[in-house]
Amino acid sequence: MQIKTSFKHLEHTEALDQKIQEKSEKLKKYFDGNFEIQWTCYVQENVHHADIKLIGPSFEYHAKSHADQLYKCFDLAINKIEKQIWKKKDKWKQHISHKHAPSVKDKQIRESEKDEEFWEDKREFAS
Repeated sequence: MQIKTSFKHLEHTEALDQKIQEKSEKLKKYFDGNFEIQWTCYVQENVHHADIKLIGPSFEYHAKSHADQLYKCFDLAINKIEKQIWKKKDKWKQHISHKHAPSVKDKQIRESEKDEEFWEDKREFAS
């Protein structure tokens, strides 16, 4: 996991770096570690903004947030990214589980085969 940060119209402090590192660690649990996070933090008209871009080998997520406090922006942006990840992973899981589910036609064929076997057994007992 690589973290790149850039600040516009803000002072770059060690406390901000630690907070960004801490928030980025939350995303590590979703991936194997082969991804890059780009943070852009800036102030515009007394409103703090945070942009996150999460880039991996086969995915890319982006979230923006704004609030009156910078740390609040971090929380909002991370929550947006997590929602995107959950939604994508949920779709992927549903796709896999529905792919292997038997169709209605397969169920009907299976039931008709059971009926045929039942009646064949009845004929054997009758003779």
